[in-house]
Amino acid sequence: MQNTEEIWRLVDASKAEFEDLSDRVWHMPELAYTETRSCAEHTAMLREQGFRVTEKVADIPTAVMGEAGEGGPVIAILGEYDALPGLSQEAGVAEQRPLPGPGFGHGCGHNLLGSAAMLAATAVKDYLAANKLPGRVRYYGCPAEEGGAAKGFMVRDGAFKDVDIAISWHPAAFAAVQEALSLANTRIDFSFAGRASHAAAAPHLGRSALDAVELMNVGVNYMREHMPSDARIHYAYLDAGGVAPNVVQPTAKVRYLIRARDLVELRRLIERVRKIAEGAALMTETRVEAKVVSGVSNLLGNLPLERAMQSNLDRLGPPPFDEADRDKAAEFQATLSEEDIAAAWRKMGLPVRKGVPLCDVVVPLDLKGAPMVGSTDVGDVSWVVPTVQARGATYAIGTPGHSWQLTAQGMLPAAHKGMVHVAKVMAGTAVDCLRDPALVEAAKADLAARTEGAPYEPVLSPDVQPPFGMSTAA
Repeated sequence: MQNTEEIWRLVDASKAEFEDLSDRVWHMPELAYTETRSCAEHTAMLREQGFRVTEKVADIPTAVMGEAGEGGPVIAILGEYDALPGLSQEAGVAEQRPLPGPGFGHGCGHNLLGSAAMLAATAVKDYLAANKLPGRVRYYGCPAEEGGAAKGFMVRDGAFKDVDIAISWHPAAFAAVQEALSLANTRIDFSFAGRASHAAAAPHLGRSALDAVELMNVGVNYMREHMPSDARIHYAYLDAGGVAPNVVQPTAKVRYLIRARDLVELRRLIERVRKIAEGAALMTETRVEAKVVSGVSNLLGNLPLERAMQSNLDRLGPPPFDEADRDKAAEFQATLSEEDIAAAWRKMGLPVRKGVPLCDVVVPLDLKGAPMVGSTDVGDVSWVVPTVQARGATYAIGTPGHSWQLTAQGMLPAAHKGMVHVAKVMAGTAVDCLRDPALVEAAKADLAARTEGAPYEPVLSPDVQPPFGMSTAA
């Protein structure tokens, strides 16, 4: 208990600086692999706090790592700071009101994510120094979680090879240990090449790349009936071949996002989608090239670390929201449907409670709900390092992820309180690992048992390079 209270005090001692960091990053939303200013803010803060800084981790310009301490186990705390397109929004306003500019916004709360992770790392650094303990804490500033798979490239290139424990979190509606459930995925661009012709005078001479893309989409849609129910496939046109309907389109490009519960099923689905693309090219007498853009593995859980994190959550209790926080959150709940709000409760396995705008509980570890499954590049870290993640309550219950409502709440007092709260949970879990070698060994044994017979095989082959231009690709 004494160790816990000491690390919490250290978090509180530095929280104002990191609330400011979070707000600065909120004001400079940048897409995957373009987070130049956000990374610079994190790098400057690492230096200000006395970390030993490594820039351009894994040759990624917007990845940074700060380390403190000597000897002992290495505890990594992972942060992010990339934003999303189309989610610009005025702060604190409960009606859709985009800001002028390119339309980017922190609609997944990564401004909070990176700041809370570095706050936790700073508190652990100060704890190690005050108690003269062996051990190292690292903050990893990881770009491009939104589709760019930066952590996967970092893992592949050895950035985590000497890490003993990895800890992270994500903004959420509830305070909880995050269930280790995510989908492995890959993004593949299919580029079709045909032959242009006059669509009226000589249509028989043309070979339409656009027809090929549309036939591919039809084929994949028919495949949906015959794939696992927990798999997902999405697509987006990157190039529809032009704006002239009287020209047979000679080029077209579509990006596919293929998701599955594990790496084995993902690889099966990838091969099936590739065959459909080849069939579409055959039907239209066009050519097709496939280029892998990114990919991530599914998450692996770690029960010893999850129990340690839950213990910290239970001792800390729910975030200290007040009536003003709840009143403001209620304004945002009023913009949501009853279905949105009920789904948030069911996701955590909790009974629906009407009129509760903000989290006032700690979700038990063994409570299983109906999670809405997405993907994260933390999955790749979890295959090579024992990993645990928290959910930090930072926004109104029912707020959809990747929404303008989430962007709007990113600088509210409740968001700051939630990020400080989860920083205490992460820092406390890190101290438990530093103080208890048996916990670290148990976590490593858990990972070894989960990967026995199924060693880590990255989705990203050695020839795939980080898609630095993905946010500007057309």
